[in-house]
Amino acid sequence: MAALNNNKPTTSRLFMIAGLGLLAAGLLFGLTGAWQYLVPGSLKEYLSFERIRPLHVSSVVFWIIFGATGAVLTYLQQYTGKKLYCPLLVKIQLSIFAGSVITILISYTAGIFGGREYWEFHPALAIPIAAGWILFIINFIRSISSFRKQPVYVWMWITGLFFFLFTFIESYLWIFPYFRNSVVNDMTIQWKSYGSMVGAWNMLIYGSSFFLMEKISGNNKYSHAPIAFILYFTGLFNLMFNWGHHIYTLPTYPFIKHISYAVSMTELFIIGRIIWQWRSTVSTARKHFHHTAYRFIVAADIWIFLTLALAIAMSIPAVNVYTHGTHITVAHTMGATIGINSFLLLAIAFDILHDTCTPLSEKNIKWLKRGYATVNISLLIFWISLIAAGVLKARWQMQETPLPFSSMMLMLKPYFIVFFISGSAMATGFFLILYPLLKNQAACYFKYLVNKPGTGQDRLPVQLIVE
Repeated sequence: MAALNNNKPTTSRLFMIAGLGLLAAGLLFGLTGAWQYLVPGSLKEYLSFERIRPLHVSSVVFWIIFGATGAVLTYLQQYTGKKLYCPLLVKIQLSIFAGSVITILISYTAGIFGGREYWEFHPALAIPIAAGWILFIINFIRSISSFRKQPVYVWMWITGLFFFLFTFIESYLWIFPYFRNSVVNDMTIQWKSYGSMVGAWNMLIYGSSFFLMEKISGNNKYSHAPIAFILYFTGLFNLMFNWGHHIYTLPTYPFIKHISYAVSMTELFIIGRIIWQWRSTVSTARKHFHHTAYRFIVAADIWIFLTLALAIAMSIPAVNVYTHGTHITVAHTMGATIGINSFLLLAIAFDILHDTCTPLSEKNIKWLKRGYATVNISLLIFWISLIAAGVLKARWQMQETPLPFSSMMLMLKPYFIVFFISGSAMATGFFLILYPLLKNQAACYFKYLVNKPGTGQDRLPVQLIVE
């Protein structure tokens, strides 16, 4: 039996742990919403669909934000070899974010809304989130001594930090009558801000993934290579203009749509190519040493190409007219959010958290492998069922004399059944992955409290293997 170490749980790791908890919550809310698709009106008295949807969306969005924040804060310290400029600011940021998210989820449950799309909570709750993000930016800048000759991931992090704040503020322009009173301008700004915001957190995730790939391979050539900086500038260009494919159906300037079409498929192709080439450079020994993290990066690479193929089709204006507002758009979002962002963040999570305490037992490693296979297979079925449902809905939308909406939904029910079953299997797979990891963190935190210096129990002989 191996002894636990006494590593104090750091605030940056707590960001990642909180993010994993939000992922688990998002999965539960998502399953509930899928069930309500099959049985309309179920749980209406307690958690109706208009409450479940924002609970699911916000939980998943905050999983990405918390996970990306924990990744950047942890890897920044590993890169510089120093502590953060002000650890207190990180604790304040975590307290602000945690308090805000708890308040937001409670407000949804109580039926209190007032926002838009991703941010359906009352606009007043956006203020502490923006304030916490400003603390994040201050801490990051002061922790980097110089921006000269920095690797690509540092530039990705700083770009993602500033653009997320900008787009987050931009997404609230609707509170001003000047923007809200024009339907076209209002929708354009909303879709633009959300599209660019995704690009901003992609910068944080891709930058952290670059650092992790460098760490696994032991080779820093990728973070300084021209192709890496091509990806960086392509990602920056996508962040600024890729949102245009969301507004093909709006009467706005044609040149915006043309630029969007030209750039909408480049970023994923480049990062897919980089990961593909990187895999061939990793030795067998290093693959086994970083086994779980490596496997999730490989899975993300596969989903990059699947999502890219769908994105290319959706970015063609003549096709987008049919797909916009259908389940095909949802399939694209699920492929990107789960297959790319979540898989990359899970790779980072296992790298950050795997050595916090006693290594996972062989039993838990077997469950992790089963969960990994279950998630990937069920996600593919889930994704295909959404595309199939989207094709049928697109045909219904374009009929000269369409069937009633209720008849169309009845026609889609078999696909919703597949959607629910595969979604349930996928959630089960994720829980098989998350449970041992989170249980290990809880056990380690308990160990830290028991053996905390100054408690008089510093030498308490606690031996534990997490099963």
